[in-house]
Amino acid sequence: MEGDKYRFGEFELDLARHQLSRAGEPVHVEPRALDLLCHLVEHRDRVVPKNELLDEVWGDRFVSEAALTTALRTARLAVGDTGSLQQVIRTVHRRGYQFVAAVTAVADGPSAADDRERRVEPAAGDEPVGADRQTIRFCRAVDGTRIAHASVGSGPPLLKAANWMTHLDLEWSTPVWSHWLRGLARKRRLVRYDERGCGLSEWTVPGFTFDDWVDDLETVVDAVGLDRFPLLGVSQGGAVAVAYAVRHPERVSRLILAGAYSRGRQVRARTETERDEAALDLDLARVGWIHEDPRFLRVFASQFLPDGTPQEWDEFTAFQRQTTSPANGVRFLEEFARIDVSDIAHRVACPTLIIHSRDDERVPVSQASELAALIPDSRLVVLKSRNHLFTAFEPAWDEFLAHIDAFLAE
Repeated sequence: MEGDKYRFGEFELDLARHQLSRAGEPVHVEPRALDLLCHLVEHRDRVVPKNELLDEVWGDRFVSEAALTTALRTARLAVGDTGSLQQVIRTVHRRGYQFVAAVTAVADGPSAADDRERRVEPAAGDEPVGADRQTIRFCRAVDGTRIAHASVGSGPPLLKAANWMTHLDLEWSTPVWSHWLRGLARKRRLVRYDERGCGLSEWTVPGFTFDDWVDDLETVVDAVGLDRFPLLGVSQGGAVAVAYAVRHPERVSRLILAGAYSRGRQVRARTETERDEAALDLDLARVGWIHEDPRFLRVFASQFLPDGTPQEWDEFTAFQRQTTSPANGVRFLEEFARIDVSDIAHRVACPTLIIHSRDDERVPVSQASELAALIPDSRLVVLKSRNHLFTAFEPAWDEFLAHIDAFLAE
C-alpha cells in the first residue's frame, strides 16, 4: 500500500518518501536498486520473476539482465546481504527473487495506537547476524593497552586473529568486511578483536611489535574464556596465528590462513632489485599515509582490490582512514615488512588450511606455497581471484566459505 513503512531488522523502508534508513539514519541507495527493493518488499509473499522486475524498474527502456544483476547486488549490499548469504533477498533458480527477511508493515497514522502491524516469518535458514547482535567488550594487555574484542553468532567458536584495517563496529557497514563477518558467523560464534593501534582498541600504545600482537591474541583468548578452538589468520594476521599456534598447541584445534605470508617483503627480498622495490614501497607508504594523499590511498586500495570498482576503492580508502591514524598506518606497514615466522612454522601441530588468491597483487601466491611447505599437516587451496581480500560478488568468495565449512566440519 502506498505510504506504508516496512521494518526489517534495523532497517526501515518508507515507500512514500522513497527512502531507506538504518537505525534512524538515511542509507544512500542508487534509485534503480531502491525501486527494486521496494517492489520485492511489497511483493514478499511470492517469487518475483526477472521480467517483472525489469518492467517495473526500467519500464519500456530495454536493458540487459546485467543491469538487473547490478541493481540487485547494490540493493543487497545496502541491507547487509550478499549473494551467498541471501538472508534478505533470496535467488530462486530459473524463477526470480523473493524478499525473505522478517518484515513488519506499519501503515502511517496519527499515533502508534493506530498502527496496523503484521509479522511475516523469514524462510527457514541460519539465524541472522549483524552489528546489533554482537557484543563488544574491552580487556587490558600486559603493558596496559586497551584491546577491544567482540563476539557474534552462536555455536562452536571461531577466533579470528587481528589484522590491520579493522573496526569492530564500522566493519558491518563496509563492503570490505561485512560479508566476511556474516559468512564466518553462520552457525558458529565468531570472536574477533581490533589490533592495538587501530579500530576500537587503543591507538597510542607503548609497544608496536609482532610479539605485542601475539601477546594481544593471548590476552583476548583469556578474556573471552576460550579453551580449545579453531583459529583464522588473514593477511599479516596469519603470521600472528602461526606464532600463537606454536606457542599454544594445546589450544588451537585447527588453523586457517587466508592471504597469509611467513616473511614480510623486506625479509623475503633476495636480490638488489627486490630490496629496492621493498624500500620504495615503504617510502611511498610513509609519504602517502603521513600526508593522507588520496592518490596514494587509492593505489593502496587497488592493491587489495584490483578487480574493485572506483567506488569500491573510494569506500576502501574512506574505511582505512577511519581505522587508524596516519602515524600508526606507517608503523603497521614497517612492522609488516619485518615479519618472519619461517623458522617456527614447522612447529605448528594442528591441521592447517591455507587459502590464497592465485593472482594476489598484495601478497604473492608463492608465500602461500611456502607456508604449505613449512607447516607439516597442511593443505593448500588456490582460488581464482586477483583480490587480496575476497569480495562478496566473485565466485571465489562462495568457494572460500565452502572450504572453511568443510574443513571445520572434519
